[in-house]
Amino acid sequence: MTERLEIRVRRNLLRWLRQGISPRRLAITLALGFAVGCIPVLGLPTVLCAALAFGLRLNLPAIQAANYAAMPFQLALILPFVRLGERIFRATAQPVLSTGALAHLSASGVALRVGALTGHALVAWLLLAAPAVLLMTASFTAMLRRIPALAATESGD
Repeated sequence: MTERLEIRVRRNLLRWLRQGISPRRLAITLALGFAVGCIPVLGLPTVLCAALAFGLRLNLPAIQAANYAAMPFQLALILPFVRLGERIFRATAQPVLSTGALAHLSASGVALRVGALTGHALVAWLLLAAPAVLLMTASFTAMLRRIPALAATESGD
């Protein structure tokens, strides 16, 4: 991280802290952003995080920062979510979209295969996301309460 970027990040963080966000509310924002950022559908988390931020009146920059921080996890967890979803539905494990497998399918067959894989992955994500948000919220709240600028806003929640 360059020194200039680090200064910008610190300045933005201080600005967020001065917005009167309580540790609990910021923890919920970060936990939701990270969990939604792990949704196994590329492109969807950014839109969902923005909708959550506006709908629940959460801090948009904070939720998107958590979303972007989760991107490596999103990519790494796609296949495990697909496999977990297959186990949940007791579906037979299929080769995940190899060129050879796709060459023998029609366009509708490819769409069905991708849709099934996506559905399995989303169900697995849904089952794990709620407990993950609860755990992350508790952990982040405990950590954020140690920041004096945030601890002072605790009653604003």
